[in-house]
Amino acid sequence: MTRTRWMAGAGIAAALGLTLTACVSGSTDDPATEPAGTTDDGPVTITYTNFISAGGNEENLDTIVDAFEAEHENITVEVTTLPYADYFTALQTDLAGGTVADVFDIEFANYASYQASGVLAPLADVDTSVYQTSLAEAYATDGTQYALPSSFSNVVLFYNKDLFDAAGLDYPTADWTWEDERAAAEALTDADAGVWGDYQPISYHEYYKAVAQAGGQFLNEDGTAVAFNSPEGIAAAEWLVNKSGTTMPTAEQGAGTPDFDSGLFAGGELAMWHTGIWMFGALAEADFAWDIAVEPGDAQQASALFSNAVGVSASSENQAAAAEFAQFLTSSPTTVDVRLESGWELPPIADQAQLDTYLQQENPANRQAVFDSLDQVALAPSIGDGQAEMQDIVTEELTEAAAGRTSVEEALASAEERVNALLG
Repeated sequence: MTRTRWMAGAGIAAALGLTLTACVSGSTDDPATEPAGTTDDGPVTITYTNFISAGGNEENLDTIVDAFEAEHENITVEVTTLPYADYFTALQTDLAGGTVADVFDIEFANYASYQASGVLAPLADVDTSVYQTSLAEAYATDGTQYALPSSFSNVVLFYNKDLFDAAGLDYPTADWTWEDERAAAEALTDADAGVWGDYQPISYHEYYKAVAQAGGQFLNEDGTAVAFNSPEGIAAAEWLVNKSGTTMPTAEQGAGTPDFDSGLFAGGELAMWHTGIWMFGALAEADFAWDIAVEPGDAQQASALFSNAVGVSASSENQAAAAEFAQFLTSSPTTVDVRLESGWELPPIADQAQLDTYLQQENPANRQAVFDSLDQVALAPSIGDGQAEMQDIVTEELTEAAAGRTSVEEALASAEERVNALLG
């Protein structure tokens, strides 16, 4: 049975009022006195609005919902699927109008703002032990769980084994530091032959992670000001910008243009590449040997984590049923099997036995590094409405430093001033 209702972008806000007819506008009950986790005996209909299944995984989501309903005969789930490009605008409209679904998707980047605004119900009775610890903790505030991770992906170090073999170098390991990577990159670079030792985008997303690897912080403890204009932040910026023109191409040589880095690695002209596990499929048929490792660190390791989650609406009249569905959707054996069999991102579960089929796949052989990277993660800073502008500022200033038009110290001082202005 096909459950998913697909909505195109045109007229999406107006259409929401028609399609989310089962959403509730509010509840007179106090969520704090009715912890989620158990359901009443009577039949219940809950609504779920998502973007995670859009673009090809609608039937996979239907399979999970069917399995949930088969185990919970008194609960019916009505699903609405929106394209990612339109989802968050629609969600904001729905929240403002009091018609938000009982369960809805969020990303880690916007979790903090949703939690602070009070739209997420506390999930007092869910079992968080089934999730990878770092993933569950990403959606908890002051010890209370407010959302459940539904999937994740992360960044690892890809490397070309053939180039390492030709240079007589040992492969990267989980014990590598920045210095190990730098030394290997220098030995592997042959710019005249068009072969580069390393590629790491000079961008906000790589910088906040590098700051954590250097032992520093991007924002201060309460998030009211930047903390990256520090010795650790300077070391992180130098780690990135000093690669340009030495062990990785400059912007003038193509770095930063769309698909330049993937083409370079796929063409066998790049020895090491910092990128996400979503590239496994694209490299499955590569005509050279490659593998992955946990990204090297400086003072410590810290891997970038990208995660989706589901929350239960604080205004839902059916929080218990909604929480049961949220837990099933994110951690049930059905969900794990469907995600692994279809390649639909990775489930956030802790039980390694359930992940055996994933770990046993080839290309890359060391898929364990994907999960080892979760031991120490660098979560993206989240500042609310100024998020996109903050990211652009940091990328812009680092790009200026990489081009030699300003020093690293000047770039970070300028970025500090501009980002602090956003934080007010």
